Amino acid sequence: MTGAVARRDLLRGAVGSGVMAALPSTARAATSTLSVATSISRREREGRLRRLQAELRRRNLAALLVEAGASLVYFTGIDWWRSERTTAAVIPADGPILVVTPFFEEPSIREMLDVPGDVRVWQEDESPFRLIADWLLAHKAGSGMLAIEETTRFFVVEGVRRLLPDLATVSGAAPVNALRMIKSPAEIALMQRANDIMIAAYRATHAQVQAGMTGDDINAIMLREIAANGGQRGSSSAQVGPGSALPHGSKERLRLTDGSVVLMDCVCTVEGYHADISRTFVFGEATAEQHRVFRAMRQGMAVAMEAAKVGAPAGSVDDAVRAFYEKLGYGPRYTLPGLSHRTGHGIGLDVHEPVNLVHGEATPLAPGMCFSNEPGLYLPGRFGIRIEDCFYMTDGGPHFFTQPPPSLDTPFG
Repeated sequence: MTGAVARRDLLRGAVGSGVMAALPSTARAATSTLSVATSISRREREGRLRRLQAELRRRNLAALLVEAGASLVYFTGIDWWRSERTTAAVIPADGPILVVTPFFEEPSIREMLDVPGDVRVWQEDESPFRLIADWLLAHKAGSGMLAIEETTRFFVVEGVRRLLPDLATVSGAAPVNALRMIKSPAEIALMQRANDIMIAAYRATHAQVQAGMTGDDINAIMLREIAANGGQRGSSSAQVGPGSALPHGSKERLRLTDGSVVLMDCVCTVEGYHADISRTFVFGEATAEQHRVFRAMRQGMAVAMEAAKVGAPAGSVDDAVRAFYEKLGYGPRYTLPGLSHRTGHGIGLDVHEPVNLVHGEATPLAPGMCFSNEPGLYLPGRFGIRIEDCFYMTDGGPHFFTQPPPSLDTPFG
């Protein structure tokens, strides 16, 4: 199967009971320990639309234009991909939404649409932008202020603007992010399940690692285990040896030998919601220095959690970690050896989404926000140590989805 409908059906099947009988016994045992989560309800999506429309009215915005992507899923349930053929929604400040899509995609789009809306189609020799422009004119929004979801591609925006020269456009990031940054209990439950799947896949993968393997060999195992445990849209990056000192890896493909450091950064989703977990282990015996760097990095994670207080600026978490590392002789700031990237990023329907735990970010932390905690330490040309676990904010402070390992000797808990 191909396309969004096939991906959606595979995903829904993977988190249901029907796939269990097809899994190997080891995978069934792991899956049986996973948390339970249910799909986002129509009622919740309709509530999101009402809150968005209230935000649009408050900001004197006529409507929001949303192209296929995570925000379209968030507001409408339509899980579609981006191509040269535009599928998009216009969400007005009042009333039902408009969805435009190619004629031959209409049945699939209607099947996924989870909120009230008007679906209009265009043929291959017609313009989707004409449908949007005519709809805006009919709703007396053709000369108003149109908010643009921030990831919408330029050619889509320009196609509408050419037809409506009096139409003003503005970024829709503020009203969209105000909603998407705060996760509901249902969203957090889906993320918890995705994280449980990742941990089960990590443990199963580690048990299969052998001398002579490359990072690609490890990746293949990890992807298989993610799928076997019910995860979707998995990705895996395993870096061996000096490549572990590069946060996003090296093109060199070294083979595992005794003492090799392996840094894995892996992602999967459940109903679109992400888990993003990194683990570092040593194949064979770890050196005293590797243990020391691991302990410092784990302390950095603890510093981040201590700083992540409700109401604190998001950037203050990064500042606290960097100050701690500098006392240990790392840095200063992004200088290596040390922490060359931000402490963490927002996560949800996108693996990286606002806001970030980075110096200067003033957004106050609030219950429902979700972040990665990954203050890695990197020694160029030698090795890097990064543990990454995600957390969500509660009224009482941060709470991990998964527990970081206590030591380099027990890298998977």
